[in-house]
Amino acid sequence: MATQARPEQEFFCFRVGDLRLGVPSENVLEVLRAGLLTPLPRTPSFVMGVTGHRGVVLPVVDLLRFLSKGEARIGPRTRLFVGVSGSFVAGVVADTVLGLRRIPVSDILPPPLGGDAAAEHLLGVVQASGTQEAINLLNFTKLLQTARQRAVAR
Repeated sequence: MATQARPEQEFFCFRVGDLRLGVPSENVLEVLRAGLLTPLPRTPSFVMGVTGHRGVVLPVVDLLRFLSKGEARIGPRTRLFVGVSGSFVAGVVADTVLGLRRIPVSDILPPPLGGDAAAEHLLGVVQASGTQEAINLLNFTKLLQTARQRAVAR
C-alpha cells in the first residue's frame, strides 16, 4: 500500500535577536556576510542602510525593528540573506542561519489571533522538532510590500 505524500513547504529558517523566523525558500536568493552598510538619510528606522552586492545596491532591512521586537546588531558573524519578491530585492539581517527546513503543511499552525503588529505578516507558526521553540513563518511577499510602502510614504 502506497503511503500518501504529505504536502510540504520549504522554508529558509534563521534567527535574529530572540526570534526564530522562516521565509518561503523561493523568496531567498542567497546568503552573504554582512559587509559595509551605507546609512541613508530620511529612511524608516528598519532600513539599516544599503550595501553593494554583485553590482546591485541592496537596501538592508532589520526585521526586529520592522516587527517592533528590538534592534538587530551587525557583528562579525552576522549574515544577510538576499530576499526577493517580484522585482523587489532586499538584504535581510540574520544573526544565525538555521538552514532550509521542509515543513509539512499540516504542521503549520495559524498565527495567534489578536497578536501584535508582527502577526499580520505571519503565514503561521510551527514547533521546531525536538525543541520548545516555535518558528514564525513570515509572509515575506507581504512583508516586503509593506516595508516598501512605509519607506516610500516618508
